[in-house]
Amino acid sequence: MPSPLNIARSQLASARDYTRTLLTDLDDSLWYTQPPGCPTNIAWQVAHLAFAEYALVLVRVRGKEPDDELLVSNGFWRRYKKGSEPSLAGADEPTPAELRATLDRVHDRCLTEMASFTDSQLGAPVPEPYSGYPNKLGSLLFCSAHEMLHAGQIGLVRRMLGKKPVR
Repeated sequence: MPSPLNIARSQLASARDYTRTLLTDLDDSLWYTQPPGCPTNIAWQVAHLAFAEYALVLVRVRGKEPDDELLVSNGFWRRYKKGSEPSLAGADEPTPAELRATLDRVHDRCLTEMASFTDSQLGAPVPEPYSGYPNKLGSLLFCSAHEMLHAGQIGLVRRMLGKKPVR
């Protein structure tokens, strides 16, 4: 029987694999497009996933560390946190390549650091708001559910942009 940590790690990797399939055939020119009647775009969804994975896996479990600014800058944090609004492409917006790189860099770091998390560390409580369980393991488990929620939004934006469904 896999450990709860390994289950959380596997779910997170699986959710990210699915998200990546949704992004594979999207031209960069579509990332900042908000289809009529749609309140979001691909760029915001991807950036938000990178921010959220960092916050739910690393910050919630081990806290912020000085070199985290290299993963997710404070500006990135403010721009893509919960409640932020998507923007249109502009000179000050990250390119799709930069967003993909951030998404991959954060994910790789999360999977690497998760390998060192202990059961006692994961059993420690987290402050509200939390989803599922009021402990650090709950934060890890919620991260994959959160990613799948946003993968669904990416899938819908894809359809609104004329793309066929992936699954």
